[in-house]
Amino acid sequence: MSLITCNHLSLSYESLPVIQDLSFSVERGSLLYIIGENGSGKSTLVKAILGLHPIERGEIIFDSCITKTDIGYMPQKTRAQRNFPASVWEVVMSGFCGKMRHFPFYTKKEKTIAENNLRLLNALDLKKRCYRELSGGQQQRVLLARALCATEKLLILDEPTAALDPHATAEFHNLVRQLNRENGITVLIISHDFEAAKKYASHVLLLDHHGNFFGTISDFLTSEEGQNFGRDHTDANIS
Repeated sequence: MSLITCNHLSLSYESLPVIQDLSFSVERGSLLYIIGENGSGKSTLVKAILGLHPIERGEIIFDSCITKTDIGYMPQKTRAQRNFPASVWEVVMSGFCGKMRHFPFYTKKEKTIAENNLRLLNALDLKKRCYRELSGGQQQRVLLARALCATEKLLILDEPTAALDPHATAEFHNLVRQLNRENGITVLIISHDFEAAKKYASHVLLLDHHGNFFGTISDFLTSEEGQNFGRDHTDANIS
C-alpha cells in the first residue's frame, strides 16, 4: 500500500526548474534512499512533500491513514542547531509540538513515548545532558528520537549523516534500518552516501538532470542509470 504517491510532479527552486514530471510512490514499510547530484532537487522534493514548498504541476497524494502531522522530519543540521542551548529532554519533547494543538503542557503519555524513543536509540542516559555538549553522533540520535515523537508511521531524514565520522555514520544507518525493519516505520532518507544506499535501501529514487530512476535497489544497481551513477560516485561524497 502506498503511503505517498507523487504524480507528474514539477518543482522549481528560486525560479529555476529542478524537477520535471516526476512520478513515484512510497510503499508502506519501505526504506527509500533519495540520491542525486547537488542541485538535483532532493531537499526541494522533501519540502514539497511536507507542504513547505509550492508545487508547480502535478500532485502529491497521501493515503488516508496518514497526514502531514504524522510525519517525523529531521532536517539538515545547521550550526545553530549544533549549538542549541537546551537539554536533551527539551529537544526530544519538542517533537510533539506539531500535534499539541491548543494544549499547553505535555501529557504523561507523551513523556512515556519520549523516554521509550530515547531508550530505543540507546540514548536514555543522555536525557539530562546539554544538547550542545554532545558528540555529533549523539546529537543525531537525539534528533532522531525527536522525530520519532511526531510519528509511528513515516520518517523523512535530510542528510542525517553529514559531517559524522565513519563509525557514527554506520551506527546511524543501522539505527534507521532497525526502526524500519523491527518497528515498521517507513523511511525516506536523503543521503550523500551511495555505499549506504547500496547496503540499506529497499528502494532508490535517483534525481538526475539526464533522467530520473525509481525502483528497488537491486533493479537500480543493474540499470544503466545505476551503473553510470555507481561509476561516478562509488566512494565519493555527493550531496
